[in-house]
Amino acid sequence: MAEKKVVLIFPKQKIDKPIVYHLVKDFNLTFNILKASITPDQEGHMALELDGDPAEIEKGIKFLKEQGVKVEPLSKDIKVNWDKCVQCGACVAICPTGALYVKDSKTMEVAFDADKCIACELCIRPCPPRAIEVHF
Repeated sequence: MAEKKVVLIFPKQKIDKPIVYHLVKDFNLTFNILKASITPDQEGHMALELDGDPAEIEKGIKFLKEQGVKVEPLSKDIKVNWDKCVQCGACVAICPTGALYVKDSKTMEVAFDADKCIACELCIRPCPPRAIEVHF
């Protein structure tokens, strides 16, 4: 079994179609919706964590692309601007998954593990210099 986090971007003419359903039915995948924004007559965005056989995950992603859905790795959409970061640790205190953590307790250096991130956006507001951005 493998796990892959992806962001799906649905064109507005596809948001009312049961496309994600086919991931379960046709490719034997399970998924967890991490975040979704679907509005009628607008582009839709959905962050998913896919679980299943690696070959089936790739087939499922190929199917999504054939349906006109853009598929991007979730970590591509998480941006931390380390030049702006002041290492205050405010994001660490609020991160529910430990994706943002103190790398070195002596220097209090903050680090980011994209594999743990679920793009919940809780870290954005407490960041004083606005060094963290999540794009969907």
